[in-house]
Order: sequence, then C-alpha cells, then structure tokens
Amino acid sequence: PARPGPAGAQEAEAAAEAVAQAAATARTVDNRFWYSYAHWRAGTHRGTAALDGARPGLVIDTPAGHTEYTDPHTAKKGTWEYAVWTSPVHRCGVPGTEAIASWNAHTPAGTWIQIELRATYGGGATTPWYVMGRWASGDGDIRRTSVDGQTDGSSTVWTDTLAVDAPAKANGVRIAHWQLRLTLHRRPGAAQGPTVWLAGAMVSDVPDRFTVPASVPSRQAHELKVPRYSQEVHKGRYPQYDNGGEAWCSPTSSQMAIEYWGRKPAAGDLAWVDSRYPDPQVCHAARSTYDSAYKGCGNWPFNAAYAATYPDLAGVVTRLRSLADLEALVRSGIPVITSQSFRAEELTGAGYGTAGHLMIVVGFTASGDVVANDPNSPDDTAVRRVYKRREWENAWLRTKRHNSAGKVASGSGGVCYLYAPARPSAIQLGALRAVGVL
Repeated sequence: PARPGPAGAQEAEAAAEAVAQAAATARTVDNRFWYSYAHWRAGTHRGTAALDGARPGLVIDTPAGHTEYTDPHTAKKGTWEYAVWTSPVHRCGVPGTEAIASWNAHTPAGTWIQIELRATYGGGATTPWYVMGRWASGDGDIRRTSVDGQTDGSSTVWTDTLAVDAPAKANGVRIAHWQLRLTLHRRPGAAQGPTVWLAGAMVSDVPDRFTVPASVPSRQAHELKVPRYSQEVHKGRYPQYDNGGEAWCSPTSSQMAIEYWGRKPAAGDLAWVDSRYPDPQVCHAARSTYDSAYKGCGNWPFNAAYAATYPDLAGVVTRLRSLADLEALVRSGIPVITSQSFRAEELTGAGYGTAGHLMIVVGFTASGDVVANDPNSPDDTAVRRVYKRREWENAWLRTKRHNSAGKVASGSGGVCYLYAPARPSAIQLGALRAVGVL
C-alpha cells in the first residue's frame, strides 16, 4: 500500500494531533475493544483461555458444556460444545443512545461464535443479553445471522445496532455501562475451535442534526492507491445473496479496502463463482458478509469481521466526529469506508440518490474535496469520483435529512468501517488513537 514519506509522515502526525485536541472538547463517541493478551485474561472465563503470541486471542480450553442450536434459516439442528467469556464492565465515556459491536475471529469448519451485549442505563436498570450476531466466516455449519425482535421496552436491536427507543425525550434513557459476552462453539470432541482476536463496541450519542459544521481542510492533496470495483457489473447475480447491483455496495467497498492492504481470497475460495463473471472476489465478499435475517450484505459488523478473516488484518465499525478525523486517517495511510444517504441533487456528480450507501474515501484534493472509490458506478474504470467537500461531509455526518418525498429520514451520523493491519505502523497508531478508536 501507499505510505507517506518523511514529509507525509510529519503532515499525518500534525493532522492526528489537531484531531485529538478537537475531540477532547466535543466527544460524542466512545470505543472500547479488547485485543491484547492482558485484555483476554481479564473478564470472566467459563471454559475459555487467553492465547498469547503474535496475535493474542481467546480460545476454548475446556468446554463449559453442550448446547443444541437449530438454525432458523435452514432448520438444521446440531449439538455443540461451548465455552463463554464475559468482558469486564465498560463505563461509557459518552452516555450513549446507540451501540454497535465489532469482532474479529477465525472460525474453521465446525465452529462458530455468538456475540452478545448487555447495557446498563443511567438509572441503573440493565438490559437482557442482546444477541448482536451469530457468526462464522463460512456458511457450511450455520447461516450467519442477526436476530430480530429483541427489545426490553427501552431499547431495541435493529439488525446490527442497539438503539435507545426514545433518546430525544427529556431525561431520556442513556447507555451508561455495557459488557460483551462471547460464546465459542465447536463440534463435540473437536480438537480445534474458534479463535477471537478482537471484540468490543462503539457507543455514541450523536445529536440530531440536518447539517453539520464545516471542517477545515488541510489543503494538501493526498490520495491512496486503492483498487476500484463496481457493484453494478454484478447486477442480477446470485439472488440468494441479494442479487448484486446496488445491494452490494458494502461488500464491494470492503473488498477494495482488503485488497489495498495486499490481501485476496485464495483461488479455491472463488471456485464456486461462475467463471464468466469479472471480479469474482466481489461475489465472494457478498457471500461472506450475507446476513440471513437481514437478507442482505449490509450488516456493518459482518463486513468488518469478513475483512479480519484475512491474515493479520483487523476491522471495526465506529463513528468519526468530522471530516478532519477522516482526513487524518487517510493521511496516515488508512482508507475509510463510509455510510451516507442523500438525494441525487445533494451530491454533485453522484448521479443517483440513496437511502443508504457505502463507498470508500481514498484521498483529498488540494482544495479539500473528497476523492472516493464509489462502487455505484457503471464499471470499474468509472469508480473514482471527486465530490464537493461540503456536500459530501453533510451527507455523511448528519443524522436527519429530507428524502425525495419531503419526509424526514435518518442519516448515518458518521458511521464508517476501519480496516488496518493488526499491527499498524506508528503513524497509523497515532491516527487511530487521535480519532478515539484505540
């Protein structure tokens, strides 16, 4: 991947320092991820153990018991050994209205994991253990799935996001503390189980807003050399994975970022794809991120978890505070996958409107405009776009907007995927710390 030279390194460090100073005065996001050997030794173990080494993790030591699971999408019933790790309680630096979990894991055939989150509100009441995902990298044992219908009357899980039901009310409910519970499963008697390398969550309290303050551009052009893939060349393909085209913006963006870091699926992983189709790795990404309950490939943590199946790559879902945050990451060498929604006339040059779309920001022009690889393009050669900074920034960071019918709709509030090496460079570590991810 492209990396900043000596001058670029100084600029990246200066950008990270400015971001850190700004974040200290306007904090709306709190991240907490466990990934080190000391992290995994903490918490409560029921049959799990911390694994030391180049990439520490959590593994099954002695199973805590057996359980049966009937897959709701296939009706396939199976018996599994399991072990459980419960994280320490994390006190939110930002009492939040939303929480999104992330995890990175290796799940060989015959294994899978369940990720749960339990929150405590400011008034002291505690939620049930909400299932944030049942996940495996493949689909031979269970179907990867979110779990619908989870609520306690004060908060609800919407696919991949735990959200407080009425945050705008006076003295409204807020998430004050939370903890994760990871349940690792394997076939009875198996010698190998799953390994979890990273787990945690982002909690946020982004105020409702139709517009956001303009950030100050660095005025220094910088662009990363990220592969370019179009989602539209796959339109109508693989209906079982949501039919390609506009439904594949998330896995297409993920695949571009993964390949920027020099990773690709093996030839054997692509053997199932029709040999007549170009860019078969995008089809593989769609299959590997598909959520059988959501019936689509846009589950945010499932995309980050897919990225982390590649050697020594980590992925999380978070929110950033401003375009200056994003620019600091890009200047450090980390492209950023962003979620935004807009009407066609709100983003000059896009040529489409969307209720929710993923693209990958790869750079900035000298005037501060956004350079993005936008998968909503007719072919791979048309993927690189330059969007006006002010228009793009608002479409990404706002939480409220008016749709084409004039009705109030939601925006992502700065949601993004961050994929980076499990052992980032010093400059990248500085940028990740500055934006609050580490």
